Amino acid sequence: MEREEKRLYGIMEMLLAGFFIAGVASQGPAGVWAGLIEIQLHPARLLNDFTLIGGEGAALVNAAFIAALGLLLVRVSKVRLSGPTVSAVFTIFGFGLFGKTFFNVLPIVAGVAISARIAGKSFGEYILMALFGTTLGPLITALAFETGFPMVPALLLSVAGGVAVGILLPPVAMVMLRMHQGFSLYNIGLTGGFIGVFGASLLVASGKSLPSVLIWNTGPSLLFVYLIPVVSTVLIFTGLISKPVRYLKDFAAIMRMSGRLPSDFMSTQSIRGSLCNMGVVGLLTWGYVLLVGGDFNGPVLGGIFTAIGFGAFGKHPKNGWPVMLGVVAACLIFGKDLAAPGPILAALFSLTLAPLAGEFGWIIGIIAGFLHLVMVERTGAWHLGVNLYNNGFAGGLTATLIVSVIEWYRSTHETAARR
Repeated sequence: MEREEKRLYGIMEMLLAGFFIAGVASQGPAGVWAGLIEIQLHPARLLNDFTLIGGEGAALVNAAFIAALGLLLVRVSKVRLSGPTVSAVFTIFGFGLFGKTFFNVLPIVAGVAISARIAGKSFGEYILMALFGTTLGPLITALAFETGFPMVPALLLSVAGGVAVGILLPPVAMVMLRMHQGFSLYNIGLTGGFIGVFGASLLVASGKSLPSVLIWNTGPSLLFVYLIPVVSTVLIFTGLISKPVRYLKDFAAIMRMSGRLPSDFMSTQSIRGSLCNMGVVGLLTWGYVLLVGGDFNGPVLGGIFTAIGFGAFGKHPKNGWPVMLGVVAACLIFGKDLAAPGPILAALFSLTLAPLAGEFGWIIGIIAGFLHLVMVERTGAWHLGVNLYNNGFAGGLTATLIVSVIEWYRSTHETAARR
C-alpha cells in the first residue's frame, strides 16, 4: 500500500473515531445504546431523522459504525482507497444519520456479493455498487416493520428482499449509467429509484399502505451546527500541511475538470489536493445552509457529507455553484422556502448534476438545477421513500433529458455541416 493511501486510511479512521467519541460523549453510553436499538428497529423510509429517533449521539455512532463497515469492506476487498471509495464511505456516513442502519445495509451487500459471484467477478469489482447500493436499505426496514406480517416471517422477507435487491443492482446500474452518460454522479440513485419503483409497486399491489413520513429535527445542538466546519478544516489542513503550494495547484487543476464520471480527483491529481477540495466544498455547502437559515440536522448533514465525499470524485466549487443557483432560482420563482426540508436537500444533493455545468457551462448547470427541483418533488412518491438517494433518482432523469437534447442538437448540426 502506498504511503499516501496509508495516510488517507489514517485520516478516515481518525474522523470516524472522532464521530464515535463525539456521539458517546454527547449522549452517554447508555443513551447511545438505547438510541442505537431504537434506530435499528425504526422504519427508515424518507424522511426519518435519526437525530430525533435515537438522539444525536446515537445517530453519530450509527453513522460511524456503518461507515467503518464500508471502509473495512474496501480494505479486505483489496480495492484502492481513492476518489470513488472515499466518496462512498462519506456518503454512507451521511446517510447513517437518516436512513441507513446495520440491519438494512447488510442484506444488500450480501446480494451484491452473490451477483458478483454469478457474473464471475470478484467482490472488489462490485464494491462501489455494494456500498452505494445501500440506498435501498429502507426497503428492508419497510418489509420488516411496516407490512404488518408477524415478526419472524417479516424479518425473513426483509432479508430475502434485500439480497434480491443486491443481486439486481449491478446489471441495472450498468444500464442506468449509459442513460445519462456519466453526467449524474449519483448513478446508483437512479438505479435505486428504478428498482424502488418496482418494489413499491409490489407492496401497493399486495395491499400494503406506506404513508409518507417527515421526522425533521428543527433544534439541533451546537455539535451538529459546527461539526462540518471542524471536519472541513481538518481536511484542508491535512491536505496543505505539506507542500501547500504544490497541492493548491492540484486543487486549482481539479476545478478545471468537468467532473463527469468517472473523475477520480485523487488519482488524476493528488490525494492532498482532493482533501483540500473536499474541505472547501464542505465549508461552502455549510455556508449555504447557514445563509438560508436551514437546520443542521441528520438529513442536512447527510447532504453535506455526501457533497464532501464527492469532492474526491466529481464535485468542486466551479462546477457546483451553477446547479445550486438553479435550485435557488426555481425556489424563488415557485415561491418555495429555501430552508424547508425539500428545497434545502434538493440544493445540497443537486450537486449530482455538477458535471453538466463542468462540461457544458454554467447556463446548462443553472437549467439542470432548476429542473432538478421540479423533478425531485415528484419522484419520492413513485418509490414511496424506499430509495434514500431520491435526489440521485431525479438527478439521473434530469441529466438524461439534458444530455439527450444536447446530443441530438450536436448530431443534427454536425450532419447539416457535412452536407
